[in-house]
Amino acid sequence: MKKTNWFKNAIIYQIYPRSFQDSNGDGMGDIRGIINRLDYLKDLGINCVWLSPVYSSPQEDNGYDISDYKDIYPPFGTLKDFKEMVDEMHKRGIRLIMDLVVNHTSSEHRWFKEARKSVDNPYHDYYIWKKGKKNGKLPTNWMGFFGENTWEYVPECDEYYLHLFAKGQPDLNWENPKVQEEVKSILKFWLDMGVDGFRCDVINLISKDPNIRDGHEFLLKGSKQFVNGPRLHEFLHMLNKEVLSKYDCMTVGETVFTTLEDAKLLTSPEREELDMIFNFDHTNTDNYLGIKWLMRKFKLVNLKKAFDKWQLGNTTGWNSLFIENHDQRRSVGRFNTSETTYRKESAKLLATMYFFQKGTPFIYEGQEIGMTNAHFTSLSQYQDTETHSIYKTLKKMHLPKSYIAKTIPNGSRDNARTPMQWDNTEFAGFSNVKPWLEINKNKDSINVKESIEDKNSILNYYKKMIEIYKDEKELVDASYKDLLPKHKYLYVYERETNDNIYLCINNFSTRFIKYHIDENYNAKKTLLLGNYSLIEEQKQASTIVLQPFETRLYKIKK
Repeated sequence: MKKTNWFKNAIIYQIYPRSFQDSNGDGMGDIRGIINRLDYLKDLGINCVWLSPVYSSPQEDNGYDISDYKDIYPPFGTLKDFKEMVDEMHKRGIRLIMDLVVNHTSSEHRWFKEARKSVDNPYHDYYIWKKGKKNGKLPTNWMGFFGENTWEYVPECDEYYLHLFAKGQPDLNWENPKVQEEVKSILKFWLDMGVDGFRCDVINLISKDPNIRDGHEFLLKGSKQFVNGPRLHEFLHMLNKEVLSKYDCMTVGETVFTTLEDAKLLTSPEREELDMIFNFDHTNTDNYLGIKWLMRKFKLVNLKKAFDKWQLGNTTGWNSLFIENHDQRRSVGRFNTSETTYRKESAKLLATMYFFQKGTPFIYEGQEIGMTNAHFTSLSQYQDTETHSIYKTLKKMHLPKSYIAKTIPNGSRDNARTPMQWDNTEFAGFSNVKPWLEINKNKDSINVKESIEDKNSILNYYKKMIEIYKDEKELVDASYKDLLPKHKYLYVYERETNDNIYLCINNFSTRFIKYHIDENYNAKKTLLLGNYSLIEEQKQASTIVLQPFETRLYKIKK
């Protein structure tokens, strides 16, 4: 089958399965629930779904700890249900990409259960093991992504295994050819079932420096040895050449701490590794050192600088575009926007700002109705393992209680994981019983039912925006230029083609701000999209007064 670049025209909707729709009354979303909501996605204009993990798992990290790569977590359904879901998606013109989690498995995976029995077990070398130091200390001083040390002792082997995430997520040893073959088998299994590609979880961690030693980094000690390791490109090219290239599929890599130069290597088509990656520079503009728990004051110039860097710099590869996912807090109320007085305007502004840049846009479930952070008041309300781990780490660092009390609710991944708000009933139309995670209290005013009925809703704005995006096909390859990189409140950029210029104007403030559109554009411009009702005179004026959090998209004939 010939591989195509269909992903460049995709509008991808991420589903977090346990929070999307419960169909059987157990308080947890499932595959049958997704099937029941496919017409909603089609009506929205979605043509591809990214499905977070649905594999068998003990759920220590909500499915990112996999115990069987070729079966479904029973509360989510069966392989038969999954196949039906794929078929029903394809009937509606919706492709499906799955989460591929192959940096680590669950400690409950049969490979690891065997591996920990003895150093002579055939599966022992499926994982990364190391003896402790002679003084009884851990093998190295490495720190994991959940703020803990990365080694766990197994008495049967008198060795420690490596886990860059939770203790129940031991890292696979990609130096072992048998592990490589296992991963290729996993890819083939799902692609043969009809899956259209993969979102590759922390994929740039799969290669580690074999000479494991203490790290000297200020934060995340050891990361120079396990981020973008020495054989990363070799492994990715192998997967592409031997499996992925034989299917019309796509890959997008979650690549932590990746530079623009790294991205060019990973996504250059001639290298045959990944189709695109997620970069997190823009989501790090309100924190320090890429650590979301270390908050700092947001400045719009930093956000523009991050987008400009990737829009202008990634000339050989392809960009992904997103502002929310299952690991990020909700965007409304973030980036200096409002989740109260100007919630609708803010959500529409953010959507327009990122959607019309160059790349493939991703929408996270609930983003299209402007869902907000959870605002839980007690640590016990959070289910996320990372949140509880980071809380312990911050306490050990003796940070002020007031800071911890602010950063935990702000940074928790559970902000994006509260159940989808379909209506204003007791459990928001997500379930008929108490869900696995509390429903956001604002479900009475923020829900799909209300949004469908309100012609000025965020949801209906998204529908219109997606329709425009599909109609303006030349945007895919249009150039990008930031017109006001230093402005404190305005983000104005243009996308240019041979025949047209698309001008995107965004006011990231509560101020009324004047902006002068080039007079050469005046008679040739058409307002395609905006989040305020405007009379014809306001649409056509060359000097416009932008209202709080106003966004406009003009099409200008050359």
